Amino acid sequence: QVQLVESGGGLVQAGGSLRLSCAASGRIFSSYNMGWFRQAPGKEREFVAGIGWSGGSTYYADSVKGRFTISRDNAKNTVYLQMNSLKPEDTAVYYCAAGPRYTMMVASREAADFGSWGQGTQVTVSS
Repeated sequence: QVQLVESGGGLVQAGGSLRLSCAASGRIFSSYNMGWFRQAPGKEREFVAGIGWSGGSTYYADSVKGRFTISRDNAKNTVYLQMNSLKPEDTAVYYCAAGPRYTMMVASREAADFGSWGQGTQVTVSS
């Protein structure tokens, strides 16, 4: 498995921006499709954004489309989530996840398809 460490969370006002980073180690980073999920208090974990192993394909939850951008730098073993126009309903713990490219369903939004997870980073958006 690959080890994942998220950073970049914090407190921001509505309308503001944050950039989350997720550093990977332990395996060949380009062997993995990557995703971001989030979990708000009292709610189930939900898919936010995903990116293919080469960075050539990206996909988003409807709730963040047009506001969030996922990207990756395979030379730095890092995946990013740029979050703009943040809303109070974006408040959650954000998790980075990795799924092996050869066995994972293409453009999967299912948490079960991602075998490796980070510890999460808190994002709080105040109104």
